[in-house]
Amino acid sequence: MYWLVGIVCFVGAVLAMMLYNNIRERKREATSTVLHIAEIDETTVDPAEWGKNFPRQYDGYMRTADNASARFKWSEGRPPDDAVHADVQPQSSASAKKAPSKLDGDSRLKTIFNGYAFAIDYRERRGHAFMLFDQRETERVKQKPQPGACLNCHASNVVAYREVGLKNGAPGALTDPLLSEEGQKQLFAGFSAVNKMTYNDATHMVKHPVSCLDCHDPKSMALRVTRPAFIEGIANLAKSTDPVPHLPSVEQWRKGDRKQDYNPNVLASRQEMRSMACAQCHVEYHFAGDDKRLTFPWHNGLKAEQMEKHYDDIGWSDWTHKDSGAKVIKAQHPEFELWSQGIHARSGVSCADCHMPYMREGAMKFTDHQVQTPMAHVNRSCQTCHNYTETEIKSRVDQIQSRSKAALDRAEIAVVDLIKAIQAASAAGATDEELKTARALQRKAQWRADLMNAENSMGFHAPAEFLRITGEAIDYARQGQVEVAKLGKGK
Repeated sequence: MYWLVGIVCFVGAVLAMMLYNNIRERKREATSTVLHIAEIDETTVDPAEWGKNFPRQYDGYMRTADNASARFKWSEGRPPDDAVHADVQPQSSASAKKAPSKLDGDSRLKTIFNGYAFAIDYRERRGHAFMLFDQRETERVKQKPQPGACLNCHASNVVAYREVGLKNGAPGALTDPLLSEEGQKQLFAGFSAVNKMTYNDATHMVKHPVSCLDCHDPKSMALRVTRPAFIEGIANLAKSTDPVPHLPSVEQWRKGDRKQDYNPNVLASRQEMRSMACAQCHVEYHFAGDDKRLTFPWHNGLKAEQMEKHYDDIGWSDWTHKDSGAKVIKAQHPEFELWSQGIHARSGVSCADCHMPYMREGAMKFTDHQVQTPMAHVNRSCQTCHNYTETEIKSRVDQIQSRSKAALDRAEIAVVDLIKAIQAASAAGATDEELKTARALQRKAQWRADLMNAENSMGFHAPAEFLRITGEAIDYARQGQVEVAKLGKGK
């Protein structure tokens, strides 16, 4: 009996020691999030170098070439490896599979954009791995010369901006911290110079899609904002009176002396940064003045009518519509603006919480860098907060997006009807003065319909706001038809 008890105690002690050792190893593993293999600094653009120290994050970054399809806004296929990672000239259209054309899936867009480059080529969005390749390949760039300002959202351009800034007389060296006074002067000087270059010249200055350096400090790995257009845009937003409760650091700045402009790299919290890093590109913008300065129209606020007022105040229009003669605006991709009006933003949920959720590998917890639709990982993106089944969550999302798509279709139909009505009245002899009101209503209707078409959540970021905006688009378009009908000209 004594021998048996001794053996059991011995075995138990061994097992306890093994368990303790395993726990200790796991704890050590959880704290070892970085492999110190490569030296990275402010000049390290290649994400593969960062990947030597952060292999899990780099693996996710690479897999943005294989993103899951998203309902209503989907595409698939891989670009060639050299189109993603090598220093190459823009590839020919035959060298890789292009994303599906929105123009094929929605013929109304050809009428809505008639006279503008988007009537030539307008593709579905794809993962970050495609962003530089797709921009180089679009017929909008090939057939209609574009400015270097386009480079802001489609490439890792921090070093390129700083190199140009140094050549234009900015102080310091490329190795200076980006957020230092010298680093910021280099960045902004280069940004100003590149904006007004031709896109063909500017694109040869970059090698990679957006990469690690664009969002992270190479020494501390802290999130940071690197795009001058966003820094200027958020400063203008802070000066407005538009309430932004989802951006508490902006509200706090407004209560201060305002001696210095709001600076997200100094004042924003880490959680705010997890959205602001995305808002550097997923926003509405225009190219202001002869310098083609990339500008976010947030001077009055983030809502559709507030951005529209900015455009009206400066007399901005992207083109004169070929069919109707109206001076209209082309919307871009206002995910940040629409998200700002939704319940998730008001609840403190960042872009990264849903599109880059945390994941575990062994004892390590890290952010998933395969930026994609939350529907690809509902358990990590949604169920951490919502205690519903995956089936229920997907059903709710589908319902929201189906309703949004139906409203958007109606808005586009109404805009097309107005364009055709104006065109017919003009052909029947209506003067510019007689058509002035109808054309102004087309501008309003088209801006709203296009804004929601260009936004990539199909209403999910802020369902009520999406329906409000598309509803206004329908209303303005039908008002325009009434104005044309009063003339008694055309059909």
